[in-house]
Amino acid sequence: MSILSVGQSALNAAQVGLVTTGHNIANAATPGYNRQVVVQGAVSGQDAGYGFIGKGTEVTGVRRVYSEFLGNQVVSTQTAKGQLDSYYSQIQQVNNMLGDSKSGLSPALQDFFSSVQSTTSDPSSAAARQSMLSSANTLAGRFQSMDAQLNEQRQGVNAEIRSSVEGINAYAQQIGKLNDAIEKVMNNGGGAPNDLLDQRDQAVSELSKEIKVNVVKQGNTFNVMIGSGQPLVVGNKTYNLSVVQSPTDAGRAEVAYDINGKPVMLAEESITGGKLGGVMEFRSKTLDATQSALGRVAITLATEFNRQHALGQDQAGAPGGQFFDIGAPMVGPSSANSKNANGSPKGELVASFDPAATSLLTASDYKVQVTGTNPAAFSVLRLSDNKPVSEIAGVQLQLTGSPSVGDTFTVRPTAGGASAATGIKVKLDDPAKIALGSPLRGTSAASNTGTGAVGGVAATAPTAKPVQPFTITFSNPTTFSITDSSGNAVLSNQTFQAGADIAAGGWKLQIKGAPAAGDVFTVGANNGASGDNSNALALASLQSAKTTAGDASFQGAYSQLVNQVGNKTRELEVTSAAAGQLYTSAVTAQQSESGVNLDEEAANLLKYQQAYQAAGKLMKTASDMFNVLLSLGA
Repeated sequence: MSILSVGQSALNAAQVGLVTTGHNIANAATPGYNRQVVVQGAVSGQDAGYGFIGKGTEVTGVRRVYSEFLGNQVVSTQTAKGQLDSYYSQIQQVNNMLGDSKSGLSPALQDFFSSVQSTTSDPSSAAARQSMLSSANTLAGRFQSMDAQLNEQRQGVNAEIRSSVEGINAYAQQIGKLNDAIEKVMNNGGGAPNDLLDQRDQAVSELSKEIKVNVVKQGNTFNVMIGSGQPLVVGNKTYNLSVVQSPTDAGRAEVAYDINGKPVMLAEESITGGKLGGVMEFRSKTLDATQSALGRVAITLATEFNRQHALGQDQAGAPGGQFFDIGAPMVGPSSANSKNANGSPKGELVASFDPAATSLLTASDYKVQVTGTNPAAFSVLRLSDNKPVSEIAGVQLQLTGSPSVGDTFTVRPTAGGASAATGIKVKLDDPAKIALGSPLRGTSAASNTGTGAVGGVAATAPTAKPVQPFTITFSNPTTFSITDSSGNAVLSNQTFQAGADIAAGGWKLQIKGAPAAGDVFTVGANNGASGDNSNALALASLQSAKTTAGDASFQGAYSQLVNQVGNKTRELEVTSAAAGQLYTSAVTAQQSESGVNLDEEAANLLKYQQAYQAAGKLMKTASDMFNVLLSLGA
């Protein structure tokens, strides 16, 4: 065995060590790089009869220091962190808008009802009436402004979805190409292509920032699945995602999986993890619900205010008209519904608010599906909890045209209630037409001997003037009868309770005190009463009335929305921070094993340098010995 060849093997090993160490140092800051180490072993010795003589060393490989377990932990914690961070950054904007003490809805509601309250002191004041009209326009504008901000955020979500899908497709292509390159190297009998393996792991890591992935190893190949098991990468073949328009909402971007060039829409709940999962969850669980809840407050307020306003009379003595304009529920027919030859839908679903039941409106959306055509019939699914219901509370539905069984429609009763295009607006433009007075007046006959007095006279249905007089006559202190202006009996022998409503013919009143037998009270038109504030008081009382679902006032319903979003924001803040800590811990653990430590590499550099120098001296010694032999021969 030649000493020279032993020295040469040592020199080669030291050189590989130096190159590998230099490669580690050069890539210390490269994302996804795992440090590499030289795997070195002794060459089998040669039997010399008296024992085996060593034949030097050999490099058997260059191995990357990589823990699959720690790598998977980094990927999983990164996916969870990405979803929470994305959701949190989006909901923060909604929370800041709703809770703003100046630009939120609460101050506008307070100002509006304060202006209504001001008119009760002097209903004939033109300034008070104008102030009420101005604050009403401000309130409607605030609803519209907040809805516009939510729509802007909705467009931002659409943009985020498109950007994320583009990134997912790009990373999938990269993983597919790396799979192909790695397979070619490994199948040709080469060693592990460490840098290609690092690049593939890094591509998977970057992909996991966008969406939750499931990696299945098949030999040297990574197969990547997403959603509910849809393959994104299989070997070197990739499958693309695309962004499509929702079949029932032209302004809503949805994610589709391309199968043979045809996009098939994925269910929102199947898309989880990463930035894409975060924005999808934010839209479905917070943005949609917030916009619908805000619209519900607008619709309920406008409907209830209109109802009470119509029961009053304006300064000219005319019945109160519509104070607010309010649109209809939003209906989105599916693009897959049956169509006529010209492309128009065969059937339509018409939805309208039930003025008597707006207090039952919820913030949920609904899916309506045609189940019969003769007669027309349909089923209703409440989308907030995916439960079938018999009807949409507060909404009247009617199928028109010739729909086919299976046609579907998405109904969003309150989603557009606060918008400028389809929602709340102030219809009145003349302060004198604000109906602050009551069209009715109750009087006591001068000949009455009891202590009964008329109070709380109000219309219960819009009443066109002139209102015919009604007479209430007490036959004894606890029994009364009502007759109309012609003396016809309306109610006979009714039991009287002090302070309880007495109602008939579109009006109601209370008689306080103790009427005596023979006492008479009259209800008639309230002529020439421009200074009457009866209806103004009734309008002002709506501020605290339980007018929305859950027995909440307008302000209470809005406060519930603010609290829900605020609590969710705080929850996400805490969970996002916790997920960040878990991710940091996982990265630290992974880097402690696989990351490049420059101090360690500097020591390795010195070690391999000294080994190289020693190997060189060994070869020089062999050369000197050879020269001695040559000189002896001479």
